[in-house]
Amino acid sequence: MRILAVGIATLDIVHLVEAYPAEDDEVRALGQRIVRGGNATNTLVVLSQLGHQCSWGGVLADTHDSRYILDDLANHNIDMSHVVCCKDGRTPLSCVVLSRQRGSRTIVHYRRLPEFSDKDFSGIDTDGFDWVHFEGRNVVQLGKMLQRMDGERNCSLEIEKPRQDIEALFSKAGLLMFSSGYARYRGFQNGAEFFSALGSQVRSGTLMTCAWGEQGAWGVDRSGAIHYSPAYLPHRTVDTLGAGDVFNAAIIHGVVSGDSMEKYLAAACRLAGEQCGRVGLSLRENGCPVDWK
Repeated sequence: MRILAVGIATLDIVHLVEAYPAEDDEVRALGQRIVRGGNATNTLVVLSQLGHQCSWGGVLADTHDSRYILDDLANHNIDMSHVVCCKDGRTPLSCVVLSRQRGSRTIVHYRRLPEFSDKDFSGIDTDGFDWVHFEGRNVVQLGKMLQRMDGERNCSLEIEKPRQDIEALFSKAGLLMFSSGYARYRGFQNGAEFFSALGSQVRSGTLMTCAWGEQGAWGVDRSGAIHYSPAYLPHRTVDTLGAGDVFNAAIIHGVVSGDSMEKYLAAACRLAGEQCGRVGLSLRENGCPVDWK
């Protein structure tokens, strides 16, 4: 399938520490790595490994750091013909502190770069794609992009963080992928309660998922039935960076492949859990391709 994702790419500097430091502590890192990050491009990298032809719509600064991002995406066969180069800006940078003790990550993000706009999106022939995925960021511009999709079901929207008026976009996508952080912000303690409260904010027949870390994940199929899958817990949590993006990519893969929600919700939990047990976003284990179950 041909899949387009609209969102950001970042340069991540990841420091591995024994335990997360207290305020004003000075600790020595056990290791450091520099990787390409960003929700939309992480999702595309996973989808590419699952056999899809992937394209990215986003903005990059005209800086040396962007070359690292471009090279990494090229290595994963991501088409970048829809990327906008900004002469006046800086490559988005995330400083990540990864705790070896807990496997958790804390991120400090810096961004001085325009968002991908509706004008940029208008130059893309979306008829050439089987699926379009949007990262829920610039709500005003994103609303215009979703309007161009004209109510098509073959598009998804990730809602990771609470943003002003983002709820107005819920009726404009065929698949809504919520984070537990957003659901908690709305005052709910699990996905089932959260979905039941959305009511008229979403269209009838909208697919929805909500990943909740070690508590598993919930989903709503087109008939409105709520499904649940337990989490897959690795033997040892090593790196949770990007686990949510792996989950979202697996959900999109399952939907475009025509699988049932029971199947792709469980598979998404498994792939995200397996990712937490190793470093990076490679789905290949000992050189073998991922087993989609």
